[in-house]
Amino acid sequence: MNARVNLLAIFLSAVLGCGSSLGAADAKPAYLVQAQTRSISTVVDLVKTLKIAEVIDVMRLEGLRYGASMEDELFSGNGGAGWARAVEIIYDGPTMQARFNQAFAAALKGADADLAAMDGFFATELGQRILSLEIEARRSLMDEAAEDAAKARAEEMMAEAAPRIEALQAFSEANDLIELNIAGAMNANLAFFQGLSEVEGGTGGMPEEDMLADVWGQEPDIRAETEAWVLPYLALAYGPLSDDELASYIGFSKTGPGQKLNHALFSAFDVVFSQISRDLGRAAAKQMMGEDI
Repeated sequence: MNARVNLLAIFLSAVLGCGSSLGAADAKPAYLVQAQTRSISTVVDLVKTLKIAEVIDVMRLEGLRYGASMEDELFSGNGGAGWARAVEIIYDGPTMQARFNQAFAAALKGADADLAAMDGFFATELGQRILSLEIEARRSLMDEAAEDAAKARAEEMMAEAAPRIEALQAFSEANDLIELNIAGAMNANLAFFQGLSEVEGGTGGMPEEDMLADVWGQEPDIRAETEAWVLPYLALAYGPLSDDELASYIGFSKTGPGQKLNHALFSAFDVVFSQISRDLGRAAAKQMMGEDI
């Protein structure tokens, strides 16, 4: 079987950023000053500030829809109740949250001194509004018409050389969105093959090196899809922000705490979706072999 599983649209973290500021380079950012007086004791507090539960709610909905599309692609729409039940279990919200929390805490191990700065930015009115905008943009892009409109708008902005495009590209580069999302999607695809291989006969004994070769063969398509998705998403999510507000976000993204947070988020979601993809591979293999999922 040569099933291509691309979890890009699911994997792309709604908390994408985390930019010297586009303002004066020597000025100490206000959110870092605020962080000095804000107390944060655990990573759990940061998870709440970042609205991760809401992010996972949207991701779960995306995953259920993705499971339905897999049914059409792999089983010609004949997965039945067994496949639907398996997808529901795999995309269990509390399980996703627990896996994220554990992986996020592990990724931030040793970064206790930076937690206050991370929380300090996103706990502000601006930080909370940014998070809400990111989540709503994800929810909107689940609608195909909205996604097409977002892509068309981004193309118009590119053609017009709109000033906002440069800022959005700076944000993407500061957070390494293209490369980190490509890596996450490829890891998920490899995990799918590994899940298939765990069911006897699931991949016909495909060696690990063949799985890797197949996944690397998908890299150009994943890169193209990532590049086509990121800018429309950013333009939609951050459209309501003023230039100064977006500059503040870029500024935080380029700080040490911002960089650590961004990588911790991607690392944690990588763990979550690699496990999901592996579980989907196992379930798909059993479905195709007529076993009880």
